[in-house]
Amino acid sequence: MADKNSKAMVDGLRAVELNYRTIREISSGQTAFIQSKTMLNSPNLGVLSPDKYRDVAEMTNQADQLFRLELIQALEANTTFYEREIGFSWISVYLPVRLLREKRTTKFISDYAARYQVPTSRICFELSSKLLMETDEQVPTSIQSMRNLGFHFMLTDFGGSSCPLMRLSDYPVDFVMLSPEVANYIGRGERSDNAVKSIISFVNDIGSEPIADGVCSSHQAEMLYTFECTYCAGNLSGKYMTERFVRKRTEN
Repeated sequence: MADKNSKAMVDGLRAVELNYRTIREISSGQTAFIQSKTMLNSPNLGVLSPDKYRDVAEMTNQADQLFRLELIQALEANTTFYEREIGFSWISVYLPVRLLREKRTTKFISDYAARYQVPTSRICFELSSKLLMETDEQVPTSIQSMRNLGFHFMLTDFGGSSCPLMRLSDYPVDFVMLSPEVANYIGRGERSDNAVKSIISFVNDIGSEPIADGVCSSHQAEMLYTFECTYCAGNLSGKYMTERFVRKRTEN
């Protein structure tokens, strides 16, 4: 079922275009989840990645409008990938933290999932590390309410140099994607490896599941697995690609 806003076009292209990459289970190498990244097609500036437009958009209502388009595309892709027999548990879609301050957000999102007939458990909302700076008490309440409906949440860029680690315990997220900085410390020495292990243990101990980002080698993946990190993303798992190129993985 197509929403008229989902086909918003700029110069023949979708105004918002989701790209996708796989998050793999380290032990089996199989696709566990699919993470999306939103590219914005601007008539004046060309194709913009999130680091080029997200902060500005979130200062205005534009972020809310973009989210609606992103959610629709993620729901449509969920159905498309299922029809292609691609195995995955959920697709992520970026959710501005500001929307979690509003009680109406839970119903609005649930209504869209029902309209597109996508089970709530097949959507994971990706939250930036700005979540850890939130002071509105409605935000963790909204997260828990949506989790109770089956939706998942994943905090990204955790463990970087500017990330307030202890604030994570205030928010009931299901998954925590570690900053690529964390994987880069693996192999530098015993102290660095122990620091990585401690961050992973912290995430596990508060009841979330860690996902390592920026993993480029099998050695890093193996070390992460010994540190009790089950999932990884990065060049080793696969790069972002447009929807038409996401296909079922075939065995040689």
